[in-house]
Amino acid sequence: MTATLTERYISATIRSLPPETQGDVRAELEASIADAVEARIDLGEDPQEAERAALTALGDPGALAAGYADRPLHLIGPRYYLAWWRLLKLLLMIVPVCALGGVALGQTIAGAPVSEVISSAVLATGGTILHVCFWTTLVFVILERSGTDAGMKWDVDQLPEASDDGVGRNELIASLVFLGLAVGALLWDRFRGFVVVDGEALPILDPGLWPWGIGVLFLLIVAEAVFAIVVYRRRGWSTALAVVNTVLAVAFLAWTLTLLLTGDLVNPDFLAHIVAAGGDGFAAGDAEAADEGGIFRILAVLLGFGIALGVGWDIVDGWRKARRQGR
Repeated sequence: MTATLTERYISATIRSLPPETQGDVRAELEASIADAVEARIDLGEDPQEAERAALTALGDPGALAAGYADRPLHLIGPRYYLAWWRLLKLLLMIVPVCALGGVALGQTIAGAPVSEVISSAVLATGGTILHVCFWTTLVFVILERSGTDAGMKWDVDQLPEASDDGVGRNELIASLVFLGLAVGALLWDRFRGFVVVDGEALPILDPGLWPWGIGVLFLLIVAEAVFAIVVYRRRGWSTALAVVNTVLAVAFLAWTLTLLLTGDLVNPDFLAHIVAAGGDGFAAGDAEAADEGGIFRILAVLLGFGIALGVGWDIVDGWRKARRQGR
């Protein structure tokens, strides 16, 4: 005997429900469907068309069964969605960048070709993004299915602090003080020395940078000071200021990396002093031999990556402030 549409619909609905509830749900559905069909027949519809229309109005039997079982039909519902989205954005801003920098740093120290450094870093970053998205989402799916609150309730203590986006007087003072200390450190290193050997100052930076190399750096420092004053006077960031900030940051990075790659940034006598102070295994002035073992190359790579990281953050922070100000 062929089952009716109503019997097929009820069977499809209750098959995924616990056995102890199937009888009650079946009885409830039979009664409600019969009432809906009867109401449509009273309005003059054909019995078969009335049955089809009533079942169509009830919707997908799987969705109806999920409602009876109080089972969500979404990966992450409104209870956890904002917490999931905020955590995922935070992790995507931190973890892939760390993976990119870590792999690139390791490959560079190992002396890999530039193409291999780039490809390895890109592949590692892509894999990291996939893993972060998958595992973060999986945790919240489990929380959604388990029905636990997991400390996700919101309260007023979670409100973010008000921010002036770096345009206040304190920000200006801090920037000018930092730039002033940088100038003072450069002058002290050249004329007084942070390292003194046999009563004489031993500069850390190569004295050959004076006056033109250091002069370029002084110009960049003055430009940064003027830029900080302009940001303060305008009481906010803009796209143009973010572009200027990017240009200044890239100029400083280019100045540093160029001198670092050519070996003109650090004083050779200072490197020789470090080697000589390292023990009897080195002769004074044997910095070149030590560099063949990769000691100074590794230090140069670490210094370069550290400077690039700071410059990168400065650029991103500038654009972030400009975007927020635009809003």
